[in-house]
Amino acid sequence: MTSGYGLTRQGFLGAALAAAVGGGAAAQGAELHRRPIPASGETLPVIGLGTWRGFDVGAKPAERGPLREVVATLLAKGGRVIDSSPMYGRAEGVTGDLVAEAGARERTFLATKVWTSGREAGIAQMKRSLQLLRTERLDLMQIHNLLDWRTHLPTLRAWKEEGRIRYLGISHYTESAYDAVEAVLKAERLDFLQINYALDDRAAEERLLPLAAEKGVAVLVNRPFGGGGLLRRLAKTPLPDYAAEIGCTSWAEILLKYVVSHPAVTCAIPGTADPGHMAANLRAGMGALPDDSLRRRMAAALPG
Repeated sequence: MTSGYGLTRQGFLGAALAAAVGGGAAAQGAELHRRPIPASGETLPVIGLGTWRGFDVGAKPAERGPLREVVATLLAKGGRVIDSSPMYGRAEGVTGDLVAEAGARERTFLATKVWTSGREAGIAQMKRSLQLLRTERLDLMQIHNLLDWRTHLPTLRAWKEEGRIRYLGISHYTESAYDAVEAVLKAERLDFLQINYALDDRAAEERLLPLAAEKGVAVLVNRPFGGGGLLRRLAKTPLPDYAAEIGCTSWAEILLKYVVSHPAVTCAIPGTADPGHMAANLRAGMGALPDDSLRRRMAAALPG
């Protein structure tokens, strides 16, 4: 029996679990772990790039230079996923410019969102995203915060049939909306869910991540570093003894390894405008990942 469509549920979970415990070159730290998109079997690297705030810049070389290095670092280490949105100011246009300058469209998996009400307004916004991202076809279009989703979903299905987008999905970041997200996941045939999930924000573990695996829906994780300045608080805390077990040299790597070690997670998309941080984020997607036992220890021992 298939989970939604594409891979069987057993096949998907088996492939994801194999990636989570490591194997082959990735287990040796040479490559990014990859996870299958259940709808197709296509695999994605487990670490990508979010563009909120960091990519909302002008055209000055001093503003674009670091971001050019961020994108180059992502691609050089085997990353592909870049997520943006019309709500992120100038981020879509900046992303499109940098990917085009690098001649890297075929090596990137570009995702963005529709966040408006009304069919025609949604179509206009999505056409604008295509222009700004400088592509004729997007890899993923997501209905953000479920805004007018019943209106937009038929449009997304039509665009997928026409080849304008490859995958479709929904996104949300508010725990109070999880019941609504769950209802849509149960009722509709989707390719992707984007949701917040972190070591200090594990509500998605209760129902949404298991449901996504059951329904054959890939998961992008935003806010993998948690909320409320978690990284800043942890910066003054010594690394735990288990850090060496999974090859981590920073709290950022620890937090990301926790997220991507969940077998239902396809890719985490932390935002950054710093090439050094991009490199560190990518290291978290390589080598050993926490097993179930270590994940429980990590959650129990998280400093307050």
